[in-house]
Amino acid sequence: MPVTHATGIGPVPTAAPKLAPNVLDLFSLKGKVASVTGASSGIGKEVAIAYAQAGADVALWYNGNPKAVETAAMLEKEYGVRAKAYKCPITDSAAVEATTAQIVKDFGRLDVQVVNAGVAWEAGPMIDVEGHDEWKKVIDIDLNGAYYAAKAAGRVFKSQGTGSLIFTASMSGHIVNIPQMQACYNAAKAGLLHLSRSLAVEWAGFARSNTVSPGYMITEISNFAPKDTKQKWQQLIPLGREGNPRELVGAYLYFASDASTYTTGADLIVDGGYCAP
Repeated sequence: MPVTHATGIGPVPTAAPKLAPNVLDLFSLKGKVASVTGASSGIGKEVAIAYAQAGADVALWYNGNPKAVETAAMLEKEYGVRAKAYKCPITDSAAVEATTAQIVKDFGRLDVQVVNAGVAWEAGPMIDVEGHDEWKKVIDIDLNGAYYAAKAAGRVFKSQGTGSLIFTASMSGHIVNIPQMQACYNAAKAGLLHLSRSLAVEWAGFARSNTVSPGYMITEISNFAPKDTKQKWQQLIPLGREGNPRELVGAYLYFASDASTYTTGADLIVDGGYCAP
């Protein structure tokens, strides 16, 4: 919890940061080290690229897809930043802690942790699924894995006295998707939203915690859906289409940068207006 006054009423005010006078400089990540889980493809890859373009050194996490290694090499060559890929199963708490420690050792610090690794629920209506393996898989990756990564990063942030945690949540944490049935995924993402808000209060003295809630995006995680299902999605999206993951990176840049030093416990929905009606 934040340090409280001697009276026990309210937190001790944190010092106001020194901010650059130019708004574009507020969005710069030069001098920062950013870490992104699930960075081999989709949203994680695009965020890692955007952070390098903004000047950050970047640690890219992957597990089954080693394309993050190629992306790291490309980032160093194209943008002149330091970048390195780390293989780590996000569901292994000891491996997550070890990977986080190695990143700090390799880069010297950790300023931004994007907790993005996740999988979709593809099994259909919950009561029609035999056993509990699919439920455990999604919860273990999307919620428990996020907790492990957040906890490891939070300890680094506390030792530094600063840091920004960003979860990839989902509009599915706000609404119930149709026509596909995915109670497990919705529950996991709703959990991330409240976990982030809770950490924003717990960590207020040394770090910020926020979430980005994407809508339907053109990424591998939605490949399970047949064409007719995607057509139904588009009918419910005011903008009438799925999003390009590049359309998300501004949200992640905002939360990572000094442009958001007074923003914590917030969620930014980027869904083409799906949640608006």
